[in-house]
Amino acid sequence: MATAPDQARTDSLVSGADAVVESLVRHGVEVVFAYPGGASMPLHQALTRYGDRLRTILPRHEQGGGFAAQGYARTTGKPGVCMATSGPGALNLVTAIADAKLDSIPLVALTGQVGTSVIGTDAFQETPIVEVCRGITKHHCLVTRAEDIPRVMKEAFHVATTGRPGPVLVDLPKDIQQAHIIPDYDVPMNLPGYHPEAQLPHPEQIAQVAAAIRRAKRPVIYAGGGVITGEASENLRTLVRKTGIPVTMTLMGLGALPGDDPLSLDMLGMHGSVYANYAVDEADLLIAVGVRFDDRVTGKVAEFARHGFIVHIDIDPSEINKNKLVHVPIVADVKEALAQLNEVVQPPENGLEEWHAQIAAWKKEDPFAYDTSYPGILAQEAIAELSRLTAERETVVAVGVGQHQMWSAQFYKFRQPRTWLSSSGLGTMGFGLPAAMGAKVARPDAIVVDIDGDGSILMNIQEFATCTCENIPVKVLLLNNQHLGMVVQWEDRFFKGNRAHTYLGPVGNPEACGQGDGSIVEKADLVPALTRLIDAPGPALLDVQVPYQEHVLPMIPSGMTVRELIKK
Repeated sequence: MATAPDQARTDSLVSGADAVVESLVRHGVEVVFAYPGGASMPLHQALTRYGDRLRTILPRHEQGGGFAAQGYARTTGKPGVCMATSGPGALNLVTAIADAKLDSIPLVALTGQVGTSVIGTDAFQETPIVEVCRGITKHHCLVTRAEDIPRVMKEAFHVATTGRPGPVLVDLPKDIQQAHIIPDYDVPMNLPGYHPEAQLPHPEQIAQVAAAIRRAKRPVIYAGGGVITGEASENLRTLVRKTGIPVTMTLMGLGALPGDDPLSLDMLGMHGSVYANYAVDEADLLIAVGVRFDDRVTGKVAEFARHGFIVHIDIDPSEINKNKLVHVPIVADVKEALAQLNEVVQPPENGLEEWHAQIAAWKKEDPFAYDTSYPGILAQEAIAELSRLTAERETVVAVGVGQHQMWSAQFYKFRQPRTWLSSSGLGTMGFGLPAAMGAKVARPDAIVVDIDGDGSILMNIQEFATCTCENIPVKVLLLNNQHLGMVVQWEDRFFKGNRAHTYLGPVGNPEACGQGDGSIVEKADLVPALTRLIDAPGPALLDVQVPYQEHVLPMIPSGMTVRELIKK
């Protein structure tokens, strides 16, 4: 956390823009991803005066900056900060803001706005960005008095990072940035009705969960992104060691338990493991921690875990009984709830040998697998080899959205939290490269790899220029099938293979995107090329040609149940 600057700064007049940037520094911000324009120029001028304490990175598109800020936040748990000008610049942040809202990512988005005297007149580059973002932010504010800047900034960081995290938008008219004030950085916040203090679980509820575990014969823990966000992974691992209960994770929860732990069931849901979906379906006790019973997990909600006694622990009361009625609803910080449970929990009284044996049989019968006899390179094989090559090294993986995203979740073994960056709720193509960029800024000593598809990477491929100019050595494993692979899969499964605008063609010369290693097709070239990619000194891209006919399996069709699970 950065230390507060010299107190003398608060004793003289400063511009509103300087007050904004000073607030960033006082809240421990170390990097901001900012793209300038007419309505945000005073903010950028102020940033130049703080260059010794705050790094400003110029993305090549505002959306790239928003996702980079997310990559920083997802990797560190600290709030990410992005900035854009008014109108089109602010609108280019909208997708990143919505993405952060659905995945509960702490993000502070600052936007320039036209002067207060012309707001509402359709002035040049004017859009009512607060109104546009009202439904996709946790909090938002149009600042109309420069004197309010320190308070609004203080509130923005408080709201973004407390309770269930989320994005906050601060819209700053140009004249407010240019006005001069004597700022009070210790001003009290004014957030009536916002009470993010985490509730403590009721001891009787914890006792009820402990008793349910003691009686259970087929228990399963269903762990989600709330475990990662709540820094509760170690508490979860302690619970697993004490009880022997197997764990399945959502797409957001990967890394909460090591993927190679014997009690890991890997991911559940539409493209989750057969054994995870079978185990949840047969469970007599389901302990849901930091999850929201998303439709891609549950399928037909009424049939999900229909045999089980369900416990749901979540910090957000609005998630309790929203999608699935549960037997024991616990509104509490998941880290604290698991800590209290670990103090009293005992393993199931009759042991779990039979349950473990059944799960082992399911794992043996239907593991994640691919055709090893295929003469070329399959995407699954490339990801599995990358996982093997980086297993003993500090590695962060970001992904775009589509088949490669699901295969990465299946075949890359995540052992630690905050090493997996995926646009999970919104499913935003173009997320991977800029998110990896932000993660590399946050963790410069780690290997940061964007596993991407040709459809996704083209949406924000311009951020390679940022990586090159800012010396951010992100690595890209491009799984190139020249199609929108996931849509092609659905065309094959549900539309008789009719191609409806899903052919992309080649993405072009990857050498132009960084220190490329060309394109590889032959299986024998895979490991040497991956090794060169990992060890490349700067930004680098490896283009791997893979077949477009391959499907992500297993698959539970949307709205269906485990009984409709497709294995081949």
